[in-house]
Amino acid sequence: MTPRYELHCHLDGSVRPGTVADLARRQGITLDGPVERLVTAPAGCGTLSRFLTYIDVPLQVLQTPDALSRAARELVEDWQADGVVYGEVRFAPQLHGRHGMSQDEAVEAVAEGLAAGRAATGVRTGLLLCCLRHQTPEESLSVAETALRHRDKVAGLDLAGDERLYPAAPHRAAFDLAHAADLPCTVHAGEAAGPESMWEAIDVLGARRIGHGVRCAADAALLDRLRHDRIALEMCPISNVLTGAVPSLAAHPATRLLAAGLPVTVSTDARTTAGTTLAREFEGWTAEQEELAQAHAAAAAFGN
Repeated sequence: MTPRYELHCHLDGSVRPGTVADLARRQGITLDGPVERLVTAPAGCGTLSRFLTYIDVPLQVLQTPDALSRAARELVEDWQADGVVYGEVRFAPQLHGRHGMSQDEAVEAVAEGLAAGRAATGVRTGLLLCCLRHQTPEESLSVAETALRHRDKVAGLDLAGDERLYPAAPHRAAFDLAHAADLPCTVHAGEAAGPESMWEAIDVLGARRIGHGVRCAADAALLDRLRHDRIALEMCPISNVLTGAVPSLAAHPATRLLAAGLPVTVSTDARTTAGTTLAREFEGWTAEQEELAQAHAAAAAFGN
C-alpha cells in the first residue's frame, strides 16, 4: 500500500464516538441521544452549516487539557491504522476556553497528545491552528500570535468557516503576521462559495494550499494559477458530498483535476463527522492515481 499523507483533518471532527461518550460521562454531561447519531453527519446532511452542527458535542467535551491530549493521541493511532505515515491536524484553540483554558494551554495539550501518539506509532505529525471566518479580525490575530508563540509546535495557520457568508479579507492581518514569520498558510475556500473565494485566499491571504477547492473547475484562469504556482488542493470527497459542495462522489472533480496536472491531495476533513477514513476516500481510485495524490501531499506538507 502507498504510504498515506493526510493534510486536512479537524481534531474536533475526528474524536472517536466512544471517546466522546466516555468524556461526557466523566465530565457529567448528559448526551441527548446515541452518541453516533450526535457526532456523525447523515447521508442527507446537505449543507456545510448543518454538517458543522455535528461537531458541537465533541467540542463540548474537549474543554480540558486532558481531553484534548487524549483526542490528539487517539487520532495518531487512527492514522496508523489507516496507513498514514504523516498527518496534519488542525483545531481552533480559541474554541476551547469555556472553562478557562487559555489558547496556549490548548496548543500545549494537543501537542502533548500528538507527541505521545508519535512515540507510540512512529507516525509523523503536524499541528495547524485555525482562525475562523465568523470571528473578528482581532480574534484571528490572537490565534496567529498564539501560533508564533508556539512556533516549535505549530506547522501552519488556517482560516476555516463558511466562505459563502464571511469573506477572508478581514483576517488579512493575522495572515500577514504568519507570512512575516515564515509560517505557511492554508485557507478553506471553493467549498461553500465559488472560484472568487479561492482567488481571495491566494491573492489576499497568500494561501499555499486551499482547503477543499472543489469549485475551481469553473475558472480556467484559476486552474492555470493553481497549476503554475503548485497550490495544493486539500480535497475531501466524502465530506464534500455530505455538505452539498458536490452532488455525488461520481461528480467529484478530484480525479479529473489530478489528471489535468493540478496538485490534488485527499483527506478526510473530519473522520468522525464524515464517517470516513483515507482507505474509504480512495475506494475506486487506481493505484497510480493514489500514488500521484500522495506524492502531491508529501510535497505540500507544512511539517517534515
